[in-house]
Amino acid sequence: MSDLRAPGYRLLGRGFDYLLHLRPAEWPIMFVHLFTGSALSLGLAGLVLGYGGLGLLWGALAFVIGLNGGTLALNSAFDRDEGDVAYLKRPPPPPPGLALFGLALMTLGMLVALRLPRPFALAYALCAGLSVLYSVPPVRLKAVPGVDWLVNMAGFGFLTPYAGWVLTDRHVTTVGLGVLLGFGLLFGSLYPLTQIYQLEEDLRRGDRTFSASLGLDRSLLVAILMAAFAFLIFGMTGIGSGWGLGLNGLSRWAAIVVAAAAWAVVLLPWWRARSRLEPADHQAGMHRALAAWAITDMAVLFAWAR
Repeated sequence: MSDLRAPGYRLLGRGFDYLLHLRPAEWPIMFVHLFTGSALSLGLAGLVLGYGGLGLLWGALAFVIGLNGGTLALNSAFDRDEGDVAYLKRPPPPPPGLALFGLALMTLGMLVALRLPRPFALAYALCAGLSVLYSVPPVRLKAVPGVDWLVNMAGFGFLTPYAGWVLTDRHVTTVGLGVLLGFGLLFGSLYPLTQIYQLEEDLRRGDRTFSASLGLDRSLLVAILMAAFAFLIFGMTGIGSGWGLGLNGLSRWAAIVVAAAAWAVVLLPWWRARSRLEPADHQAGMHRALAAWAITDMAVLFAWAR
């Protein structure tokens, strides 16, 4: 038990295991990605000034802690991972009733979502349904290579910022759809990177994850190609937004170029050194990719939400 976990166990006892399986380390990333959609709708200044009202806060808490946290707890209950997983190092054994705990959180979040704009509630319900199908046998889409990838592109990549947008009770614009599609494709790059460092453990247990099915080389190649497609969509959306070549337009293009460069700095050296890397090196690469994702969120806000 690490020093950082000790206060949690002193306060909650073994109940702290339930909190750990919600993977709170991911919550800041989820909040930012959800609110990116809200900022695209309201403008960054409008979001900061609270134009969306308390509904934005309640919706974010429901989506991030209820839906996402509950989904991860549900997933952990059936995965029973022994090694590190995304956002949780040295996971404790799943405590009793963890699956029901995750489902209860998702249901509580759904009750909150039903009091918010209808498109948000529908997005929440769709993500919740996908989460159950993804994690729970006998369907367990997580064990169907390729389908698991598509589910995550749809859920985290596209529907999360979409939910943030419609939480403001405004319709998604054509430009907004382009940006959200870019995020969906970009998660198609990130998803295999979250599995590569677990390849040895997954293959040993016989788990047919997306990356275990493809292997190291093809997983990294998919990540590179999907990142390229995502930034192609961002670029086309920038053209559709009417960015000119003046200072204002060039600054927006520069933000997207910086984000693309961040992904290139992560993925291209990883590809070149792939045959020499240990699982710990691949895990470090995943964390660098998460930083590139955060840079992309900031770049999109600068480019479209001003």
